[in-house]
Amino acid sequence: MSYRNLTNNEITALKQQGCFSIEWASILVNNGFKVNTIYDTQFAGEIKLGSFTGNVELEKGISKQAGIRNSYIENCVIGDNVYLSNIGSLVNYNIGDKVAIENVGTIAVTQESTFGNGHEIEVLNEGGGRELPIFDQLSAQIAYLLVVYRHNKPLTEKLKKLVKNYVDSKKSLIGNIGDNTKILHSKSLINVNIGAYSKIRGVSVLEEGTIVSSRLAPTIIGEGVVGKNFIVLSGSKIDSGAIFTSTFIGQGVQIGKQFSAENSAFFANCEGFHGEACSIFAGPYTVTHHKSTLLIAGMFSFYNAGSGTNQSNHMYKLGPIHQGIVERGAKTSSFSYMLWPCRVGAFSVVMDKHAANFDTSELPFSYISVQNGKSVVTPAMNLFTVGTARDSKKWPTRDRRTDTTKLDLINFELLNPVTVQKIIDGSNLLAKLHETAPKNREFVTHKGAYINRLMLRTSKRYYDLAINVYLAEELIKRLKKSDLNSLGEIREKLTPKLEPQQNKWVDILGMVADKTQIENLTDSLIEEKINSIDDLLSGFEKLRDEYENRAYSWTVATIKKQLNIDVEIISKEQLLKIVSEWKTNSIKFNNMILKDAEKEFDQLSKIGFGPDGGEDEKFADFEAIRGNYETNTFIIGLKNESDKIESVSVNLTNRLEKLPD
Repeated sequence: MSYRNLTNNEITALKQQGCFSIEWASILVNNGFKVNTIYDTQFAGEIKLGSFTGNVELEKGISKQAGIRNSYIENCVIGDNVYLSNIGSLVNYNIGDKVAIENVGTIAVTQESTFGNGHEIEVLNEGGGRELPIFDQLSAQIAYLLVVYRHNKPLTEKLKKLVKNYVDSKKSLIGNIGDNTKILHSKSLINVNIGAYSKIRGVSVLEEGTIVSSRLAPTIIGEGVVGKNFIVLSGSKIDSGAIFTSTFIGQGVQIGKQFSAENSAFFANCEGFHGEACSIFAGPYTVTHHKSTLLIAGMFSFYNAGSGTNQSNHMYKLGPIHQGIVERGAKTSSFSYMLWPCRVGAFSVVMDKHAANFDTSELPFSYISVQNGKSVVTPAMNLFTVGTARDSKKWPTRDRRTDTTKLDLINFELLNPVTVQKIIDGSNLLAKLHETAPKNREFVTHKGAYINRLMLRTSKRYYDLAINVYLAEELIKRLKKSDLNSLGEIREKLTPKLEPQQNKWVDILGMVADKTQIENLTDSLIEEKINSIDDLLSGFEKLRDEYENRAYSWTVATIKKQLNIDVEIISKEQLLKIVSEWKTNSIKFNNMILKDAEKEFDQLSKIGFGPDGGEDEKFADFEAIRGNYETNTFIIGLKNESDKIESVSVNLTNRLEKLPD
C-alpha cells in the first residue's frame, strides 16, 4: 500500500477537529484517506492511516462509522475501515482492517516482547524440573516430549533449541491486532498479540501474551478476565472473571465462572469452570466444573473431575515435589482425594479419600475406593458401564476446534493398542495374583492397592472378554471389505501391510502411537534431521497417518500370541469360529452395558419426581423429563448395534461356509 504525507489543508482540518501532533510530517495516509473521520485525537511518533469510509460492526446489530475519535495514538499502522474511540493509549501496534476498539484504557507494547512465547511454566511438578516453554504452535504431543522425556537430556536440549529459534522469530517492539478484531470496554492490554476475528470485551488485564484467532475459529476473551504470561489458541473462550497466570490454553478450550489457573497447560477441548488448577498438565478433554475442586500437579486427559475433587502434592518435608498421573478416560467422584504420588489406570473411577500412594496403571477400567482406610481396586468393572460407552461416543462429537489446522492429534478409540495392551497386562497380572494368593486371605496387594481375592477370576474373565472383542472386531472389519471368494483372497486381505510386531504402544497426551516410532522421531530430533517446529509437527502428523496400518500390525501379532492364529494361514474353521465368538462376545458386551443403563430407569431413579402425587404421577413425571428405557436414544443405538452385529455375523457365516475347504 502506498502512503503520502498529509496536505496543509488536511492538517488544518485535523487541528480544527481537535486533533494534535508535535510532528505532522510523521503522519502518513493512503490515497483513500478522508480527514472528516478523525476527531479529538493526539498522534505521536510514526503513524500510518488507512481510509475510513464504511461502517464497522462492533457487536451484533451495532455498527458505527469508521474513524478515530477521542484517542491517543503512538507509533501505529492502522488499516482500512477501522473504528477507534475513547482509547487512553494505543501504542506500538499494527492494526488490521475492519478493527473496532472502543472504551479501552491502554493497549501498548512497552518493550521488546515475545508476547508470551517462550515463557516457561511449571507444569506437572510444582517443585520444578519439568518446565514447559509455551508458544503459539505448541501441540499436546510436543508438550509431552518437553515435559515427560526429561530423562533424555539430548532430546530436551534439541527441543528447547527448536523452541528458542521459534520464539526468537516472534520478538518485536511492535504488536499486531488482526483484521476484524473487536476490543471493547476493557482496561489494559500490555504486550499482547491479537489474532484476526478476536472478540475481547470487558477484560480487566491482559499482559505478555498471544491470542491466536481466525475467521473460522474466533477466540473470545470476556468480562473481568485477568491473564498474564499466556498463550491462547484459536476457537477458545475465556470469560466470567477467569484468572490465569503462566498458562497455556489450547484450541477449543472453555474457561470461565471465576476459574483460576497458574502454571498450567490446557489442550484441545478442555473445560475449566469455578474451581482452581495449579501446575496441571491437562491433555485433551480434561474437564472440571465445580467450585470446590482443586487440580494440582497432575497429568490428565479425557478426564472428568467430580465436585470437591482434590489432590495433595506436599508432604511438608522437601516441598510440593510430588506429582500424579491420571491416565486417559479416568474420573474422580465427588469429594475424592488422592495423596500424590499416585497413578490411576485408564478409564478408572476414583472414589473416596485415599491417604496412601498406589499405582493401578496395569489395571485399567477399575473402580478404586476406600475400605477401612485401604485403597481397594475392583478391576474391569468400568468396562461395561453406560458412562464409559457414552464417553467414547461423545468425545468426537464435542470437538470444538474449527480451525483449518488442528494442532493436537487425538485418537478417540476406547479400545486401541494402548488400552488393550493394558487390559492384557491386567489379565496376566490377575492370573498371577490368583495363583500365588493364599486362600485364607481376603485381599491381595499390588503397588499400594488392595484387590479382593474372590474378584481375581471374575475380573480376569471380563478383561479377556474385552480383549477378544477387540481382536475379533479388527478382523471382522477387514472381512466385511473382502469379497470372500477364496481363502487365499481372505488371507491376503487379513495380512497387514507392515510386519506384525507387538511393540509397546504409548499414549502421547491423546495421541496413540507405537513407542518405536516415537523413539525414531526423537532420534531424528537429536540427530538434527528435524530442524523446525513445523518439521516436528509434520513428523507427528506422519505418525498419525500411519496409525491404522501400525495398529493393525500390532493387532495381528497380538492375535497370534493370544489366540494362536496366524492370519497368513488362517483356516475356514478358524474364520467361522472367530465370527461366531465375535457375535457372542460383542452382544454380551453390549448387553452388560444395557444392563447397567437399566439402573438409570429403576425405582430408585424416580425418587424426587412427582412430589405432589402418587406412584402414577411419579412415573408420569419421570417419563416426561427423562423419557423411558425403550425410547432412550443411546439405548436404541446400542440395541441397533447388536442387531447389526447379528446381521453381519449371519452374512459372513453364510458366505464363509460356501468357501471350498
